[in-house]
Amino acid sequence: MILAHCNLCLLGSSDSSASASQVAGTTEVVENLVASDNSPNIPEAIDRLFRDIANINRESMAEITDAQIEEMAVNLWNWALTIGGGWHVNEERKIKLHYVACKLLSMCEASFASEQGIQRLIMMNIRIGREWLDVGNFLIADECFQAAVASLEQLYIKLIQRSSPEADLIMEKITVERDHFRVLSYQAESAVAQGDFQRASMCVLQCKDMLMRLPQMTSSLHHLCYNFGVGTQKNNKYEESSFWLSQSYDIGKMDKKSTRPEMLAKVLRLLATNYLDWDNTKYYDKALNAVNLANKEHLNSTGLFLKMKILLKGETSNEELLEAVMEILHLDMPLDFCLNIAKLLMDHERESVGFHFLTIIHERFKSSENTGKVLLLYIDMLLQRKEELLAKEKIEEIILAHQTGRQLTAELMNWLHNILWRKATSSFEVQNYADALQWYYYSLRFYSPDEMDLDFAKLQRNMACCYLNLQQLDKAKEAVAEAERHDPRNVFTQFYIFKIAVIEGNSERALQAIITLENVLTDEESEDNDLVAERGSPTMLLSLAAQFALENGQQIVAEKALEYLAQHSEDQEQVLTAIKCLLRVVLPKIAEMPESEDKKKEMDRLLTCLNRAFVKLSQPFGEEDLSLESRVNEAQWFRKIAWNLAVQCDKDPVIMREFFILSYKMSQFCPSDQVILIARKTCLLMAAAVDLEQGRKASTAFEQTMFLSRALEEIQTCNDIQNFLKQTGTFSNDSCEKLLLLYEFEVRAKLNDPLLESFLESVWELPHLETKTFETIAIIAMEKPAHYPFIALKALKKALLLYKKEESIDVSQYSKCMHNLINLSVPDGASNVELCPLEEVWGYFEDALSHISHTKDYPEMEILWLMVKSWNTGILMFSRSKYVSTEKWCGLALRFLDHLTSFKESYETQMNMLYSQLVEALSNNKGPVFHEHGYWSKSD
Repeated sequence: MILAHCNLCLLGSSDSSASASQVAGTTEVVENLVASDNSPNIPEAIDRLFRDIANINRESMAEITDAQIEEMAVNLWNWALTIGGGWHVNEERKIKLHYVACKLLSMCEASFASEQGIQRLIMMNIRIGREWLDVGNFLIADECFQAAVASLEQLYIKLIQRSSPEADLIMEKITVERDHFRVLSYQAESAVAQGDFQRASMCVLQCKDMLMRLPQMTSSLHHLCYNFGVGTQKNNKYEESSFWLSQSYDIGKMDKKSTRPEMLAKVLRLLATNYLDWDNTKYYDKALNAVNLANKEHLNSTGLFLKMKILLKGETSNEELLEAVMEILHLDMPLDFCLNIAKLLMDHERESVGFHFLTIIHERFKSSENTGKVLLLYIDMLLQRKEELLAKEKIEEIILAHQTGRQLTAELMNWLHNILWRKATSSFEVQNYADALQWYYYSLRFYSPDEMDLDFAKLQRNMACCYLNLQQLDKAKEAVAEAERHDPRNVFTQFYIFKIAVIEGNSERALQAIITLENVLTDEESEDNDLVAERGSPTMLLSLAAQFALENGQQIVAEKALEYLAQHSEDQEQVLTAIKCLLRVVLPKIAEMPESEDKKKEMDRLLTCLNRAFVKLSQPFGEEDLSLESRVNEAQWFRKIAWNLAVQCDKDPVIMREFFILSYKMSQFCPSDQVILIARKTCLLMAAAVDLEQGRKASTAFEQTMFLSRALEEIQTCNDIQNFLKQTGTFSNDSCEKLLLLYEFEVRAKLNDPLLESFLESVWELPHLETKTFETIAIIAMEKPAHYPFIALKALKKALLLYKKEESIDVSQYSKCMHNLINLSVPDGASNVELCPLEEVWGYFEDALSHISHTKDYPEMEILWLMVKSWNTGILMFSRSKYVSTEKWCGLALRFLDHLTSFKESYETQMNMLYSQLVEALSNNKGPVFHEHGYWSKSD
């Protein structure tokens, strides 16, 4: 196991030598590594040993003998050779171990005492340097190579100093020089990798000078220079590449036995290409000389083609080019190569030479089975030169041969179709539809009944498009019918079916085609190469369909196309444009529709479209998407549309809310000026009203909680906007504020919100609230599922107080408020519970009686109710043996009786009689009998 002392310490002083304890630690580390099992600490120990070896030298290891150091080094080296992947040691750490072993060995004087010791150091440094070079650590690699060179020099001196037979000495010197050659080549590799061209070239030239003595190394140096040339050319270092490739060629010529002519030609062709890429004007002659030399070394098609490319780069006359192509013919090059040369000439606008060459090729190969290739290229070139009549003659020749059994191969037939279609497309693009049809017709003549395929369907669609542009509807229908027979699931087939149906006014057929088209577009298994290659975007067809339908008055069909376009397009601007267009088409129609199920469906459809518009507006936008200004403009437009649709949905509150919420969301993309803030507030207020109503009608507690919670969020956001507006403008008397207050109170009351009372604390202090507001609070406080009688009582008291402060009291409203307050204070049938002290309630009765005494408009039914209520309260007091209170309350009832008019006669006799009985009962203490029969109600 590797112990704790395996961690070597770095020196703490400026002295370059290590302490004795540190050297001992190094020794122990090496011993433990070599003897270690598969410990996970091995990689860490190797890395530390590699870092610390720089601080160890022979002086710091004076107490250890050379033999001991050498043993450590050899053991470490051999152990590094034997360890495998199971030791958690990668290749780089093995190199580090070799490096440490070599450094230890180089500290031994014994290593330099003998030739064998020096040779061992040379071998180790060369190998380690090569390993560092392979892993990309060029600095340490250079250090190792430099050490190897120093050792080689020492070895050479020893060889010269000792006396040996001449033959043996020569062989040993050659061995040393061969090792020096290897080191120089490795140093060159390192220099090239570091971009040091000067050092690399010096190393290689030294190696080149040594080849006379080491001819067997020629091939190695030749390939090294070639690789340098390839690498530098890839990095566009043309000058360096030219040097290396020139050296590669020169070195390769020195030993033609080991360097094949094919390789020399390859080097020269690469050199010519390098000159061409470097500067084809300045180095034209060098490039041409290089390729000519390559073709002399070894002639092949690549060299000839390259020579033609170089000639075309210069100011070569047609006569010289013709001479060059004739040379190709004399060499009996294959047909494909000759055709490529002809095409190269055409591409460089040397048509006269190219056509002449094609004519010669045609004559030479006309009896072969590949004569079709020549003819097709000839036709292609003729069409590019706009010699259409001659091209048509050649096409007729092919048709005749095709009909007489000399058919083209499948590959050549495909080439011919491509030529014809390309020419038809160019005619179509300049709106020469009749000419396009001629070229498509040539293509059609090569199809037999048993060869109908998807390309045939595509050809029929292309012809149908031409017929439509020529307004030849019947022929277009025939072509589309053929296309549908062979490729019904193709989107373009359905598109042309759609166009024809629209032109004929067949809305049902057009609508079905649009639906099928949408199904094909969304079918993940459908592969439509036409669509991707020719059109770029599947949804582009839907856009064209919508536009075409609108232009031809097919509004319903256009709506469906626009709807699908908005649904499937990924383009932000296209989606928004489609939705705007759809809305412009549909809105006038909806405005005239009566309330019906159809209108509801239309509204749902528009809601879906507007939601899609909101999603698109919400997406992040980059340079190719909407600008910030465009987004604001779009949002403003959709906000207003959503608002207008909400207003039209007054008969359907639920969908009305959705439109208002959408209008609010759209407004969030707009600048928050006063107009937008007021619009947001109104949208939220309307949405909260709908949610509150939904909460009132909810059939389950869960639904009620959901609607009310949503309403509360909307109310709170609305309040935030309202408060902001109050700070920036004169909105203090806005009726919206009172409405929000009532909405929030109702929601909190119905949700049994624990914060309800704290919310009301601020409400009670508001100075501008009206009696109606307090009366409404009282009603809401008692509506199920809420039950807050104390809140209702307080609200009614506030309302009554406000009534008293008015100069002119609305008696009708006042009487209702008084009724509710008294009824809440002393509920009907109350026997044991009193919400309000009777002294306070007595004050309400007195207050009411005072108003009755001073006005003739007090409702008689309310006076009657007050009379009965005070009488029954007196009876309640009697049942509690409160006789003084009994007489007081019953006497109060008689005072209300005096103010009755139409009902007075009905109650007067009975009440006087009951009051006499009451007085008698009070005197005789006959309460129980009276208690059972003395209560009244208004119906008595």
